[in-house]
Amino acid sequence: MKNQNYAEKITVSGAGPAGLFAAKKLAQSNIEVALINRDIKPGGLAEYGIYYDKYKMKDGLRKQFSEILEMPNIHYFGNVTIGTKSAVKLEGLRDLGFSAILVTVGAQGTKWLGLCGEELEGVYHAKDIVYHYNKLPPFSSKEFSIGEKIALIGVGNVMMDIAHWLIRDLKVSEVIAVARRGPAEVKFSKQEMTFIGRNLDIDSLITEINRVAPYMKAVNQSPEDAKKFVLSALPKALEPISDTIFRFEFLSSPSRIIGTPEGKVCGLEVEDTALFLNNGDTKVKKLGTNRILGVDNVIFCIGDRVDDEFGLSVEWNEYVKNPHPQFPIDGLSYEAYDKTKEEPIPDIFIAGWAREASSGLVGAARKDGSNGAESMLQYLETLEPKKTQTAAINNLKDYLSEKNIKYVSKEEINRLEQVERENAIRLGLKEYKMKTNQEILEAIS
Repeated sequence: MKNQNYAEKITVSGAGPAGLFAAKKLAQSNIEVALINRDIKPGGLAEYGIYYDKYKMKDGLRKQFSEILEMPNIHYFGNVTIGTKSAVKLEGLRDLGFSAILVTVGAQGTKWLGLCGEELEGVYHAKDIVYHYNKLPPFSSKEFSIGEKIALIGVGNVMMDIAHWLIRDLKVSEVIAVARRGPAEVKFSKQEMTFIGRNLDIDSLITEINRVAPYMKAVNQSPEDAKKFVLSALPKALEPISDTIFRFEFLSSPSRIIGTPEGKVCGLEVEDTALFLNNGDTKVKKLGTNRILGVDNVIFCIGDRVDDEFGLSVEWNEYVKNPHPQFPIDGLSYEAYDKTKEEPIPDIFIAGWAREASSGLVGAARKDGSNGAESMLQYLETLEPKKTQTAAINNLKDYLSEKNIKYVSKEEINRLEQVERENAIRLGLKEYKMKTNQEILEAIS
């Protein structure tokens, strides 16, 4: 790498796993990195997306992240939002003297189906709830009105996390996982099923699989194998601590949410679907017959989308990538593309969930962030070497000060972690987190 004197200053926007490991790779190449993060704490979904009581996993990741932040040429700017409606804008970073920008902000938006009734009280998105029980400000202070019967849209690991929370923490009466496809195409892992497996209504599962078996067999899917997979988690499942009934509604496509005159959820209408083969691919078609599930809440667990107001072109819930990348990694494009001008943006790169929304876990984000950094490094090799140091880092500090934006440094993050550890010990808790940004800023001031 030719930039041996820290001549290049790079901005990495987003301090989740992708951003942190990208920053590490860039810093190891003797580049100074401004790591800008919307949240005060680093970690992203590794901090606020993993189920809250997986303490050992979170502690291991925090240790890795802390080691990255200790690198002397990584400068942390927490509590700074970038966007078209924010004081800090994506294109403005160029004016501060940064050579290139790597966007690793994740999928900060939420994806909906556009159903009638989504505005009703009692309709939520899984991400908001996950942020709530993981105490991410301001979601930590948000109120959720949860009833006794809840429909979860989707059958992935996020659905399992929400079901876990409803069944073992809130101890509601019934949780229904609604899937427009069949039991052979569930996306959750066997491990996640172990947390709530003992609450599964086995008789209902068998009845449901028998109901959809003809459609499964029509596309060469095995009802018996699907049943075995779901039930395989039961031998190692946790002992139940509630009487909650957990069941599935397969081949059921949500069509509308029904509300009371007071504007609260009272039902979910679903349309029956069937499976069919189209050029070897399994597809879904609606049958025109509808049923109503009496529920108090509808929670969407269907993935995420990027932030439309960040400042990049969006398509299919992701930021648009250069279709003909100049610096591909493993055949993938990490280069931003301006859809309006129909041209690549030469100095902006994308990695992690910003590049491919809701794709993979921490390990996948780590690899994708490193790949995005590698793509950027190849781009930097094409630039003329700077003969003098740029003042981009100090320019950013001055700009934030001018705009009265209180950014949080890595030294202050260390202080915050110490305060929270002391509070956890004092209160006899495994973990302690402050609920509001105001509390956090007061604690580290």
